[in-house]
Order: sequence, then C-alpha cells, then structure tokens
Amino acid sequence: MKVAFLVAPEGVEQVELTEPWQAVTDAGGTPELVSTRTGRIQAFDHLDKADTFPVDRTVPEVTVAEYDGLVLPGGVANPDFLRLDPQAVAFVKGFFDGRKPVAAICHAPWVLVEADVVRGRTLTSWPSVRTDIRNAGGTWVDEEARVCTDGPNTLVTSRRPRDLKAFVRAFTAEFSKVAS
Repeated sequence: MKVAFLVAPEGVEQVELTEPWQAVTDAGGTPELVSTRTGRIQAFDHLDKADTFPVDRTVPEVTVAEYDGLVLPGGVANPDFLRLDPQAVAFVKGFFDGRKPVAAICHAPWVLVEADVVRGRTLTSWPSVRTDIRNAGGTWVDEEARVCTDGPNTLVTSRRPRDLKAFVRAFTAEFSKVAS
C-alpha cells in the first residue's frame, strides 16, 4: 500500500504526521511525504516548532494514480495553507474522483471543504471546523473516528491527537482493503 501524506511547508501537527506514518510503515506500506514545495517541512507541537521532515515529492510531481490512499494530517496552519493552493486542493479532490480512500484528522477537513467533497457525507474534526463542514453540506459528529463509506469511496476522519489510536486503526483497515 502506497500512501501520500499531503502537508504544507509548515504548520503540520507533528504527532498527526508521525503516528499515522508509522502505522502505514508497520502495516507494510510505503508512506510518501508530498508538499507544495521542495526541501523540508516544519512540524509543530501545537504552537511550538518541533522537528523538520524531508519532502519526498511536490504536488506538481505526483498523480493520484500512484497512490492507494491519502492522509491529511492536521495542525491549525497546515490545512489553512493547503486550501489556498489550487494544485493541492485538486490533488485531494482527485482521490475522491478516483474513488480512493482519504483520511483526515483535526483541522484537515478544511481542505476537504475547499475541495467541495464533504456534501452528503458524515465526518468529524476539531470542533471549530464543524460549522465549515455543515456550511459545505456535510454532517458533523463528535466521535473519536468516523468512517464514511460512499460506494467505493471511503473517508476516515478524526477529531484530535488524543484520538490517534482510533484514527490509525480505522484508516489502516480501510486502506488495506484497497491495496489488497
């Protein structure tokens, strides 16, 4: 299973990147860090700078067809930067158009709202994103991890770092169905 992790050059919540990344690796998959710029991305521990991570490839260099699934880590700034980048938004929408699974945690559903893919779906997020989800035609629920299956398209969402164990269990189970 090859999984794209889409992040902005800065602002990703480190644990929301590293724990899902490790879960993909532990499941025998290949994670790839995709960003809007080359170099290294700056992760954060809430509002404090944390580690940096090397970018494997940039959005213009990749296609949805290369991946079995997409993970959108959160952080407050990360999805806000991504939703302002038309190529990043198109990349996310491409996973829905291609009926490939997507997993998003915390504030990451902002990118889903921008890609116009939440209408008619039930999902969860950090509580401050709920109004955006509702305004985009989605149904927001307060759950640890939510799996929304729409035909062959699966969306896994979660609220916060504290829910990472449930998020990781849910998305790795769903992604492994596609990769097998």
